[in-house]
Amino acid sequence: MQSRLSIAGNAVQPLLLMFPLGLFAVAIILDLATLLGAPAIIGTLAYWNLVAGLLGGILAAVAGALDAGAARHPPAAKGRFLVLLLDMGVLVYFAVLILIRVRGAERVANPGLLLLELLGLVVAGLSSWFGGRLDPNHSPGMRRPPSSAADDSAGLSTTRREAT
Repeated sequence: MQSRLSIAGNAVQPLLLMFPLGLFAVAIILDLATLLGAPAIIGTLAYWNLVAGLLGGILAAVAGALDAGAARHPPAAKGRFLVLLLDMGVLVYFAVLILIRVRGAERVANPGLLLLELLGLVVAGLSSWFGGRLDPNHSPGMRRPPSSAADDSAGLSTTRREAT
């Protein structure tokens, strides 16, 4: 699939998507630590991780929208649009969770809110997995030049043979 935003032939959107996912995961870990007895400042730090993840997610969603607009084939366009909708749904979900936390003085999560955050992270992970499955190469590290069956059995690719 072709991407409008790319660096060295690799799409930017999957790179941008990892920051919000990581920040959301760290927020859940910090909230769990707060519920297990850590100081309230850890819960406040978890809140700010959620805010940073939301801002990073908006940036990734803009990149995803540009990629969805770049898809030329209808099945690819539908898949990218679905991933964009899932990502936007996750962002709205976490925005609501952030607004719920604003009510508290220290912005600390309770056990129910922690479970809701975990659910949001699972949906975000599934959305990113599905988005990765749309690309036939799956990841930049998995791209291989085309080779014949004889080259594969010898363990050498055609580019390696041409270089020697």
